[in-house]
Amino acid sequence: MTWPDDYINKVICGDCLEVMKGIPDGAVDLVVTDPPYGMGYVSSRRKLKFNHIENDNNLDWVESFTPIIFKILKENSHSYIFCNDYSHGELRQAHKDYGFQVKRTLIWEKNNHTSGDLEGDYANKTEFILFCHKGRKLLNGNRECNVLKFDRVATLTHPTEKPLSLISKLIVNSSNPGDLILDPFLGSGTTAVAAKQLGRKFIGIEIDPGYCRIAEDRLRQEELF
Repeated sequence: MTWPDDYINKVICGDCLEVMKGIPDGAVDLVVTDPPYGMGYVSSRRKLKFNHIENDNNLDWVESFTPIIFKILKENSHSYIFCNDYSHGELRQAHKDYGFQVKRTLIWEKNNHTSGDLEGDYANKTEFILFCHKGRKLLNGNRECNVLKFDRVATLTHPTEKPLSLISKLIVNSSNPGDLILDPFLGSGTTAVAAKQLGRKFIGIEIDPGYCRIAEDRLRQEELF
């Protein structure tokens, strides 16, 4: 692959740990991504089951992933990593260890809760977003609280698809038109769609060929690809 022609505004099918080796240091303005949570997620509500998420049975990738994104991010930039109870602690510690300034854990409050243990556990309506700085970068706009209320996505394309409105908000808060947004775990392509709609460039990496095709189809349908 050749930088930048084979990377920018492309959906790249491959292992992000290998693909990101081809991105120059300091080339990326913002990382927004929703990696596997290491919990073997399976939706219990749907009759139609999704494919299992690749590499969702462990967090072994975290130690290799974190220093790479630190290197390829520009100085004075932001990173948003979605996570939950299973993955938050390990991701937070790794980001601190490799030079990030961990600023805040954002809380995504959904409009409804997951199923889980109906009799022995509390109903879960939240996910976390680890918000980090490389150096220091000011947020765009006015200061907001760390609880973000957005409805869950009703989708048949990906089991953990995030709302386009939520991803768009993070991109607007932490980047400017023309900036390059990286999503190393692209899934069904929400970050790429949001970036293009907002006048940003993107690099989207996804290991599952089926989800790569879905992401490309979404971009074509939006006439962004």
